[in-house]
Amino acid sequence: MHHTTDTGSASAGTSSDARTDAGAGPVGQPAERREGRAKVTGTARYAAEHTPPGCAYAWPVPATVARGRVTRVDDTEAMATTGALAVLTHENADRLNPADDGILDVLQSPRVPHRGWYVAVAVAETIEAARAMAEAVRVEYEEEPHDVILTPDHPGLYSPEETSGVTTNRARGDFDREYAAAPHTLDATYAVTPLHNHPMEPHASTALWEGGHLIAYDSSQGSTTVRKTLAALFDLAEGQITVVSEHVGGGFGSKGTPRPNVVLAALAARHIGRPVKLALPRREMPAIVGHRAPTIQRLRLGAHADGTLTALSHEVVTHTSTVKEFVELAALPARTMYASTASRTGHRLAALDVPSPSWMRAPGEAPGMYALECGMDELAVELDLDPVELRLRNEPENEPDTGKPFSSRHLTDCLREGARRFGWHGRDPRPGVRREGDLLIGTGVASATYPVVVMPSTASAEALGDGTFHVRVNATDIGTGARTVLAQVAAEQLGVPLDAVRIDIGSSDLPSASLAGGSSGTASWGWAVHKACRELRASGSGIATVDTTSDVQAQEDYARHAFGAVFAEVQADTVTGEVRVRRMLGMFAAGRILNPRTARSQFLGGMTMGLGMALTEHSTLDPATGRFIEADLAGYHVPACADVPDIDIDWLHEDDPYLNPVGGKGIGEIGIVGTPPAIANALYHATGTRCRELPLTPDRVGLLG
Repeated sequence: MHHTTDTGSASAGTSSDARTDAGAGPVGQPAERREGRAKVTGTARYAAEHTPPGCAYAWPVPATVARGRVTRVDDTEAMATTGALAVLTHENADRLNPADDGILDVLQSPRVPHRGWYVAVAVAETIEAARAMAEAVRVEYEEEPHDVILTPDHPGLYSPEETSGVTTNRARGDFDREYAAAPHTLDATYAVTPLHNHPMEPHASTALWEGGHLIAYDSSQGSTTVRKTLAALFDLAEGQITVVSEHVGGGFGSKGTPRPNVVLAALAARHIGRPVKLALPRREMPAIVGHRAPTIQRLRLGAHADGTLTALSHEVVTHTSTVKEFVELAALPARTMYASTASRTGHRLAALDVPSPSWMRAPGEAPGMYALECGMDELAVELDLDPVELRLRNEPENEPDTGKPFSSRHLTDCLREGARRFGWHGRDPRPGVRREGDLLIGTGVASATYPVVVMPSTASAEALGDGTFHVRVNATDIGTGARTVLAQVAAEQLGVPLDAVRIDIGSSDLPSASLAGGSSGTASWGWAVHKACRELRASGSGIATVDTTSDVQAQEDYARHAFGAVFAEVQADTVTGEVRVRRMLGMFAAGRILNPRTARSQFLGGMTMGLGMALTEHSTLDPATGRFIEADLAGYHVPACADVPDIDIDWLHEDDPYLNPVGGKGIGEIGIVGTPPAIANALYHATGTRCRELPLTPDRVGLLG
């Protein structure tokens, strides 16, 4: 059960099943997912389930060297396979315009920038024949020396000044002076291995050409972005391309930008003059669809005896590829979380011969808050101060590094209410004293944060004349329940029942909208739907088509973030070193909760993913071959049902007038952010041993008897 607390309201503590965050309208009600029945009955069609007449199948051929050049491709044996249609390589594939994103420059040159880079694609009448062909393609290489191992003192480290509009290095005050003068200090290094997204639905595409018009069914978090990218690559007008992403089986960031599958499918379909379907084999996904880059994070804190911070430094070393620059911005949360006299945050990169890293749920925040929140726990131990109280004593009045006022910030309320519900204040703070047979038991806490991101979008609303309405917006539902929530927003603004609204999403032929990423979807698309429906209601009939670009650009200058607190109880087996989570509680402040049913699922999914990050998920690059060793779900361990206890999920009602008309903050990612450090801190409390590298597997925890 979870509760919805209205901060400062007499209704605090009532069950959300009895009281929602809604008035009389649809928003805030726990409406069922509109696509739920289609999904459970198998009628919802995903990208690889579209099979146009005459459809052929493709299978990619990955490079088997870590760096070098293709010198020869022999497809003789492959083309002798029954049902073989073609083998595309850099020698016979159509020339594309250079991609802004280098990972899409497939089959355009003999260069091999990392192991797993696609050097050919086999096309056949059946998927079995295509796979057999791919295995029969013989590729010869000129190998070059490679380097895939990240170290904190790698000779190739450099400091990027900016990435994606974000300053990567920032200083406030004189950190060195304040740290040297601090009576209590912490200097600790935390590490996170590479992590992989592994959505249930693999990256897949079905492509066909009809009279010069490209139609692509793509597993993507944003078909508008895919269309724009394909238009540039194939030198087409955007109107000559339709990209459909109606149902998407998860992405966690890895489907936020186009991946080679859609380009290869389109190339192959044009080459053979027939539709082509391509689904990436799971073992190849770690090298192709992005990953969370490893981080080595040095955290330094200086504080007075009462716990108030005087110095905070968070310096991150991570890797990128030679194909494109991507920075895992793990130091950014330190600029927002706690007051300090001085701070220094920065990132250094090593461009290695590795697959290109990319977004993975809460990029930056998830690994960065692991280090920061573990560091705060270590400081609390040093000061003999309750970890919740330490955080409360360092609550800033404004955002520390920008000085901007917060649009809303209820972190302290999340910490206090979460501590009350979890039973935090009754614990014995001494580590390693609570024991049940061979098990040591401990509890831990961590804060969570994620920025509010809103992007311009367009939407249309039409009155159909029979009392029903048609809303169109190219949103993407990657499992979040976007269809349902947007219909709720529309129904509330139109003043009609929810079932009077039909909503179309998931096609680039619909009014253009931003991608599903950065926890921005509902706020961005909801704003456009809200505006279109208000205008339609004002006019009384017809069609209202709106654009929110000017609205988004006119937002006032506030620091906008969601906040939360995660509490965890773990057990550590003194015989085996195995760590298990016994219970967790997440308390969040994320604006107006538009649908408590789908919201709970988002928080639950994030916290479960954070549990996996803490205890089971890790990846390693083989220095000899340059490949990720844990390449499938047999080697890369995500949590199973037995690993996940009942998770208590709660939120505070938060009325923030500086966000968007729907009043919501993104919730898809904040759940993962505080979970790993809460578990790591609980493990320290259980055992008295501090582990500073994730995951907390038995080999790292050791035998504790």
